[in-house]
Amino acid sequence: MTEASPPLPRPAIEIGLAAAIVAVEGETPQILVAHHPDAEVPALPAGPFDPLAHRTFEVGLRAWVREQTGLALGYVEQLYTFGDRGRGAAAGDIGPHVVSVGYLALTRGLAGAAAPAGDAGFLPWYDFFPWEDWRTGQPAILPAHILPQLKEWAGTPHADDGQQIRALTREERLRLCFGCDGSPWDEEKALERYELLYEAGLVAEAARDGRPAALARASLPPLGKPLAYDHRRILATAISRLRAKLKYRPVVFELMPERFTLTALQTSVEAITGRHLHKQNFRRLVEATSLVEPTGEMMPTAGRPAALFRFRREVLQERPAPGLRLGTRA
Repeated sequence: MTEASPPLPRPAIEIGLAAAIVAVEGETPQILVAHHPDAEVPALPAGPFDPLAHRTFEVGLRAWVREQTGLALGYVEQLYTFGDRGRGAAAGDIGPHVVSVGYLALTRGLAGAAAPAGDAGFLPWYDFFPWEDWRTGQPAILPAHILPQLKEWAGTPHADDGQQIRALTREERLRLCFGCDGSPWDEEKALERYELLYEAGLVAEAARDGRPAALARASLPPLGKPLAYDHRRILATAISRLRAKLKYRPVVFELMPERFTLTALQTSVEAITGRHLHKQNFRRLVEATSLVEPTGEMMPTAGRPAALFRFRREVLQERPAPGLRLGTRA
């Protein structure tokens, strides 16, 4: 009788904490990025969870963000746990497998705020997702670079390796995610769109991670700036979450100053959702939801002075889902 072989050592796993920290400056949604010494491209503020130093994941996240950027976070919510093998791992990498816990954090306007410490700084989030901004119509990058290559990829026969069992075909996913063939554009599907581009091998991260679809291409289209590790995926998740959540929770006011005009509020909502909103319809919606109240003050403008408003916090006790139900895009 032979002795059983000793069990193989299990690979080490490290828990990482990463934050998509969002601010809105004028008409531009911004995301805070930092430069990590082991990454060639920008990354979200991130660091490992230390159970000896951090009582909870959120405590650890806030500590890493403060250390790397000098910012003290306000509103924070956990997004998702990202544990896919291969994302950001170099060939032959024998280091611990990192499971990332992603967070969405919101901070108010940058004007007058202390600049982030070190080499951290805010960049427009549409630099990373240029196809997501529909405020002036369909982005040119969609018909020029994205849709033709996605349609070609979707129509290419492919073997089912048992790893990607899906209820929808590639063609159906393309139609629903990118609003093709009569389907409406859904701004909440930012994550699904990025995942489809990754799977099709059209974003730089897919080539970096050695995905066959990307390696088979002679060149990649210029589809926004990449982020280190799986951080563009985390940012896409944050965009989807924020776009969905502002429709049923008043999270937009976490991005607004204490006093604001209705024009500034509409501009911020448009910046986040990537869609243009009719001015009078938006104002009727805000009035109907009782989310704001006038302060009695006016702000000087180039034309008529604009009334200043503030968030009406009593609405949180008055109904369970106080948000801006913007409806669907035609």
